[in-house]
Amino acid sequence: MKSVLIGSQRIVSVSEILISTAVFCLLLVILKAWQRIPPGLRKLRGPRGYPFIGNILDLGKNPHLALTQMSQKYGDIMLIHLGTRPVLVLSGLETIKQALVKQGSDFVGRPDLHSFKFIGNGETFTFGRNSEESWRVRRRLAQNALKTFAMSISPNSSTCLLEEHISKEAEYLVMKFQDLMKEKESFDPSQYVVISVVNVICAMCFGKHYNHEDQELLSIVDINNDFGAVAASGNPADFFPILQYLPSRSIETFKDLNQRFNMLVENLVKEHYVSFDKNNIRDITDSLISFCQDKKPGSDANDSLKDQNIVGIVNELFGAGFDTVTTGLAWCLLYLVTYPKTQRKIQEELDQIIGRERAPKLSDCAVLPYSEAFIFEMFRHSSYVPFTIPHCTTRNTVLNGFYIPQDTCVFVNQWQVNHDLKLWNEPSVFNPERFLATDGTGINREECEKVMIFGLGKRQCIGQSIAKKEIFLFLTTLVQKLEFTLSGPEMVDMTPQYGLTMKFKKCEHFRVKPRF
Repeated sequence: MKSVLIGSQRIVSVSEILISTAVFCLLLVILKAWQRIPPGLRKLRGPRGYPFIGNILDLGKNPHLALTQMSQKYGDIMLIHLGTRPVLVLSGLETIKQALVKQGSDFVGRPDLHSFKFIGNGETFTFGRNSEESWRVRRRLAQNALKTFAMSISPNSSTCLLEEHISKEAEYLVMKFQDLMKEKESFDPSQYVVISVVNVICAMCFGKHYNHEDQELLSIVDINNDFGAVAASGNPADFFPILQYLPSRSIETFKDLNQRFNMLVENLVKEHYVSFDKNNIRDITDSLISFCQDKKPGSDANDSLKDQNIVGIVNELFGAGFDTVTTGLAWCLLYLVTYPKTQRKIQEELDQIIGRERAPKLSDCAVLPYSEAFIFEMFRHSSYVPFTIPHCTTRNTVLNGFYIPQDTCVFVNQWQVNHDLKLWNEPSVFNPERFLATDGTGINREECEKVMIFGLGKRQCIGQSIAKKEIFLFLTTLVQKLEFTLSGPEMVDMTPQYGLTMKFKKCEHFRVKPRF
């Protein structure tokens, strides 16, 4: 419809009036959402944000660094706005312990982020907003399954199944790296580490050990890699609810990856049902099936866990053990070539305590303090998990004198804790010795407990014990038999790239040579 002119006056068309009204209404809705800040949060300090977008521009490409700097001005309990959502940011080890441990029930929830709905159909114990009793039952079941597997003894040897699987893959990597040096001048070890770690997780969850060229294994690796890349880019709809109703290529990709992986896990679980034998529990999936079949009618477990939930639990255990371990091992190798003196100290410890006649075992961790100190310093210095998965308050509460309303989204800045000048001497310096006891013969456990990488409290990563064991056994096996160097004098760029887990830029300049 065209507008008309009467004399020198332009008469606005009906369509223009409708468009203007629609735009006005949209802006009014956004403005109201922006202004809807719970009264209690208004007393909290924080940076002033921009209308509609909040503090998103203030975070830049490295939110962990930006929020750490802000905390120095506004304190350990700080309020920011991401789009229309107010977010509480916690820094400082004691403040985080107060929230997640001492007041754990108040901060145990998960926020209603749009992207969480597509992970395990929103019914996961890690991301889901299901009832507290429901996720507790599932979490407890997953913990028991992990513990049972970790303690299971291999029928082929006297070692536990977990140790057998890790050792087998670590030995494979030793041979693979040596073969690669016969073919090329240097290589990128990360892509091979990923496949070995996934193979260990497949053995844990499904009792399957794949050939490294197996298409099903490579498909699992590809899905997990793609998931990490998409998740790292973030989902604006989490903080701008109106975007949930608009087409989004990133969210469609995210949904597709979750559906593909769910289908893959579902098929493997179905295979387990066919061959299941309650007298022969082979892996984590068998343990979960056994629980479902043994549950009694009317029990909490019966109400909260159905057979189809096994897929979701296995899915989460698989995802949790994949990125944390592979990224940790990649950083270990990077620190080895960046600090060759540190690498030699680990090798000297291995030579003195274990020798060269046998491979390291999980039980050796207690007598290899420098190797363990190296791993803790890798966790601290890299802080490759900069934030925990977002928390949410389950009720109105008070933290350090500040009133925090129910359903407040909470970010926990682990990077800040690991680089806090109040906790660490020269936190920017890589120094494994900081975790050794005064006499150098053991580990200073009090210092180790200050490192944050797996979260704290009721939502702490359930796989942290196994993740630490994997990293320890992979690392010591590789370093015992190989020396890692770079192909040239140039240094690797150690600048972390921000994401759910922070990685460094791809490096194809690694070299190895046998130590004996």
